[in-house]
Amino acid sequence: MSLYALIKPRGPSGFGARSTAEEVTRGLSLKGKTVLITGSSSGIGLETARVLSLRGASVIATARSHDKATGVARSIGGEATGLACDLADPTSIRACVSELKRRAIRLDAIICNAGIMMPPRLEFVHGYESQFFVNHIGHFILVTGLLDALADRARVVMVSSEAHRFAPRGGIDWDNLRAEKSYRPMRGYGRSKFANLLFAKELARRLAGTGTTANAVHPGVVPATELVRGMALAQIGRAYWPRVMTALVAKTIPEGAATSCYVAASPLVEGLSGQYFSDCNIAKPRADANDPALAARLWELSETIAGSV
Repeated sequence: MSLYALIKPRGPSGFGARSTAEEVTRGLSLKGKTVLITGSSSGIGLETARVLSLRGASVIATARSHDKATGVARSIGGEATGLACDLADPTSIRACVSELKRRAIRLDAIICNAGIMMPPRLEFVHGYESQFFVNHIGHFILVTGLLDALADRARVVMVSSEAHRFAPRGGIDWDNLRAEKSYRPMRGYGRSKFANLLFAKELARRLAGTGTTANAVHPGVVPATELVRGMALAQIGRAYWPRVMTALVAKTIPEGAATSCYVAASPLVEGLSGQYFSDCNIAKPRADANDPALAARLWELSETIAGSV
């Protein structure tokens, strides 16, 4: 347990940095609910899938390959199903959408958890910087493709990050989507997480009055996840924050999954939309994340990119 979790008080929800996914869902029955989770093969995604299944939800666990996804479904048991959904591959995403519609599945929640973080060298996906495409465009294609498959009062949860504060001025760096000018790993990651936030806010505006909600969450710093293990930790420590600070704010995987589970399932969140949550409480994002013109511009750009791949 981190010092951060020990000293930070619980918020108005009654939960805080120390809360785990099991704690924030204790006493809930999700029987009859269906939840789709991206990136469910390890870390926070796997814990989210396990806990929501434990509470009775039918979990659709997605991963980059069929074998990984079905392996997750077998491991968590219950009424779990595994489907391939590679967010770097629009064909895979659309096949996942088509299969869900073929089965006439109604989704009570979509938790957009998957992502990549800070590849040390510039990588491209369909000509775009990889973090922007996988973390944002991939989820944009998935969620917008499933809007007519959402149940009444469904919830869309975008896993963003406090790293959205590292996004460039203006948030998206519109003239550098292919890293034409420069590539900085943290700046690129921050932009993708800023995009997740804007997407949630614009989706909330478009869903207003329908009963369906969209929110973004910061899971916390969880060093034990595959996402973080894939980075050069020493480089991150030198370049972006002292290692001691990482130790102070680090969460366990069960703590990291708590906010996603809380926002996806808790009755305390019923009707709340367009919010940013951290430690299972409403938090304040960077000021320009609340700019509706910025969010609308990103939506239009995302539609254009999605239509071209």
